[in-house]
Amino acid sequence: MRITREPSYEDAPKWQVEALRRHVVTFFANVGHAGRLAVESLACLPGVLARGDSRASLVRQLYVAGIRTLPVISVVGLFTGMILGLQVGLALSQFNQESLLGATVMLTLIREMGPFVTGICLSACVGSAMAAELGTMTVNDEVAALEIMSISPVKYLAAPRIGALLLMSPILAFYACVLGVVGGGLVGYTQLNVPFQQYMASAISIAGVKDLFVGLLKATIFGVVIGAVGCHEGFTTRLGAVGVGRATQRSVIISFLLILMFGYMVTRMFYFEFSV
Repeated sequence: MRITREPSYEDAPKWQVEALRRHVVTFFANVGHAGRLAVESLACLPGVLARGDSRASLVRQLYVAGIRTLPVISVVGLFTGMILGLQVGLALSQFNQESLLGATVMLTLIREMGPFVTGICLSACVGSAMAAELGTMTVNDEVAALEIMSISPVKYLAAPRIGALLLMSPILAFYACVLGVVGGGLVGYTQLNVPFQQYMASAISIAGVKDLFVGLLKATIFGVVIGAVGCHEGFTTRLGAVGVGRATQRSVIISFLLILMFGYMVTRMFYFEFSV
């Protein structure tokens, strides 16, 4: 997959319909490029693991995507669970159903909120950094230099980054869910008079293998999407420093939107039942 291309120049559209057509074509072209980039990067992962220098790059990206984001994930996961515990507990207390607090918080976190907040944090912390780093390399012609030396930018730059997010996203999502459940239990015990053991027993009894699988699947998809969008925006950066800023902004916005859309589609796929 060739990354560096000569910029194309077109006359300014004379009609709004033509401008809309160009935007639509550009959008689908970018989606196709990002999807192809993700597929080729995942296909390159065995080769990345086979070479020592590529493994070292992968380990660095695992550190960036995993260890360096732990403080943010910890705070966000804990307070997400505390907010859920407080709001859900107040609603359940109106019906004298505080015993269902653990089950409600667990299902909400493991199915949706855990992977969602993890994806949001990764897109803001890691995806934007990828877009800025690769964008700077692109405008400085470092990516073009790699292609001149017959070194694939996809294998050398994109594959370790997307692979690191693929591996770390489900781990971080599970970690955020654990902290969120603990945070909800603390709120239930201190403010809603729900015994912590009862809360945990309710939470553990309601969680099934399917719920865990769906949550981890969402987190894995989000990781690949964030990596692909960040690398795509970095590789397609133009206009120098201004373009790097725009690429960083676009990577965060597009990642947010795709996380919402893919989250809905996965939930509908596994939990929606057709009725005749």
